[in-house]
Amino acid sequence: MNQLRHGATPVHQARVNTLRVVHHDPCEAQSWMESICGPHQLQVGAPQRLQFQHTATVLKSMSTVLGRVQYGTDVRIGIDEAQLNCYSISLPLEGQQELRLPAGLARSDVNYGVIISPQVRQELTIAGNCCKLQVAICHSAMHKVLEELLLHPAQRPLVFEPRMVASEGAVAGWWRMVRFLMQETSQEQSLFGDVSMTRDMERALIKGLILSQPNTYSAELADSSEAAYPQYLRRACQFIRENASEDLQLADLERASGVSHATLYDAFRRHCSLSPTNYLKRYRLHAVRQALLDGPIKQNISAVAMGCGFNHMGRFSSDYRKAFAETPSDTLERRR
Repeated sequence: MNQLRHGATPVHQARVNTLRVVHHDPCEAQSWMESICGPHQLQVGAPQRLQFQHTATVLKSMSTVLGRVQYGTDVRIGIDEAQLNCYSISLPLEGQQELRLPAGLARSDVNYGVIISPQVRQELTIAGNCCKLQVAICHSAMHKVLEELLLHPAQRPLVFEPRMVASEGAVAGWWRMVRFLMQETSQEQSLFGDVSMTRDMERALIKGLILSQPNTYSAELADSSEAAYPQYLRRACQFIRENASEDLQLADLERASGVSHATLYDAFRRHCSLSPTNYLKRYRLHAVRQALLDGPIKQNISAVAMGCGFNHMGRFSSDYRKAFAETPSDTLERRR
């Protein structure tokens, strides 16, 4: 495992990054966690007693961070609206913490975890004896998996119920998955030595959280699972996923689905809130982003985009920025 101290840069490995940092300075501890979760305010009651430690694994496909965190002294973390760029999910292995929101207080110990969702003002108080598991999932990854489950764009923020019952039910199973992934990815010779395995498990981890922990989309997801999408729409979506890099025409989708243009168009609008053309474009954009995150750091962006079905680079760049709030070059640079 890479030993990192006082702002050192992690050594990048093929499929996961392993990190270990130790800080005794509050500003350095805050700066490090801001690089993981985004801007926040750190208040330390006894700075001279701070013994911040973070040991983690970074799954590279969607930049999910799985780790253990402790501060060694009582701290308070303040989070303003629209500051965090990730969802922070934590469960104490020992000690306690409290998450204060406008709606009330969520206490957390070995049986109860908490979720800090972006776009919500909140304050987290962590006891000095608290050592906890922490999972950080970036906003864009959570949004992408949510839309895969919905089969249409998410129109409002995804906000989780802040307190997690971690000792029973599906949420307990989700935390077992976290522990399993942390253990396996720390091994030199692991089942997850193949990037396709880590990518699929990372997506399953995010999907499992959305499905197991109550959130603002739980009712809609339950309704959509009970009222299945039309089989012809599923055939059309599957055809797009398998042939997105080809020069697809609406007639190709009609043949694949077995229904008329009007029926297919109406189904996409009703169930996906997109036209078939825009659904295809969105899928291609996500395919480019995934390729940039999974492939070599030095990639030809135009070649990647053309390989995913785009043939007009100016329009592609504009659509990419609108979809992800960053340019393709920004995606590569952030990965570096």
